[in-house]
Amino acid sequence: MVNGMVKTPKVFTMDEIMRLPSVSRFYFIECGANTGMEWGNVAVPTCQYTHGMLSCSEFTGVPLITLLELAGADLKGGKFVLAEGSDGSSMTRTIPMGLVTSGQVLLAYGQNGEMLRPENGYPLRLVVPGVQGVSWVKYLRRCEVGDQPWGAKDEAIHYVDLMPDGTHRQYTSIQECKSVITTPSGGQVLLDKGFYHLNGLAWSGRGKIKQVDVSVDGGRNWRTARLETPVLDRCLTRFSLDWVWDGKPAIVQSRAMDDTGYVQPSSKQLRAVRGTRSIYHNNAIQSWLVQENGEVKNVQLS
Repeated sequence: MVNGMVKTPKVFTMDEIMRLPSVSRFYFIECGANTGMEWGNVAVPTCQYTHGMLSCSEFTGVPLITLLELAGADLKGGKFVLAEGSDGSSMTRTIPMGLVTSGQVLLAYGQNGEMLRPENGYPLRLVVPGVQGVSWVKYLRRCEVGDQPWGAKDEAIHYVDLMPDGTHRQYTSIQECKSVITTPSGGQVLLDKGFYHLNGLAWSGRGKIKQVDVSVDGGRNWRTARLETPVLDRCLTRFSLDWVWDGKPAIVQSRAMDDTGYVQPSSKQLRAVRGTRSIYHNNAIQSWLVQENGEVKNVQLS
């Protein structure tokens, strides 16, 4: 259903939605709490623990703006769209109209060449590129156009950032530029010194990855990594770098930059702005310590 600040509230069946012009696009989806444990200097052991709430898929569906236009939505006075799910928790999120009018927000019914699976929101879910996964409302049943944020339960007390001055920063849902080295990473073991192929993933909720730099000495020196194609908008990008390990302790890091010019911050830089009491939206540089015995572990740098 589409209602609110519209000329004609409309109820669309799935058959009607699937008859509309569709698009297929690749996007990453990341939980706002991904890497959240790092805020408290908790060195969880592996890349799966630090960055595992992340995936990338091809989504097929209809741009949400198409349905709003069919209902005669007020696209000037209407500043926000409420997306409501029919799951047990009635997941409800406020989506800025600017994201919708860009044409990138989708009502998706397909993923990776097949219909959505039940665990992924069948029959219809919202796809909001670059925005934290909780806003990708599953089992979508209603979209309401309004002129103010709704302050739903999960955006009034959850997914907010506690700032150093004690205030809560709300509606900061964009997933900022981020990267992580996946090989070598925590829990892995280098069997011997010599040649290794460093590789990892980079992504940004604001656009394309432009460059990734890699350091093997804790950030004192950086080398530019190779970006593996295709490099797509708001999509995971693989990067790699050749490295000869001399058998001595090494701290490997990656630092991504997107096409807006934003550079991924160090933990120190991020905490200078955000403090240490957050849970969400941690995009700081990840550090892995390669020990002399070849074992790799998570290390927190001040």
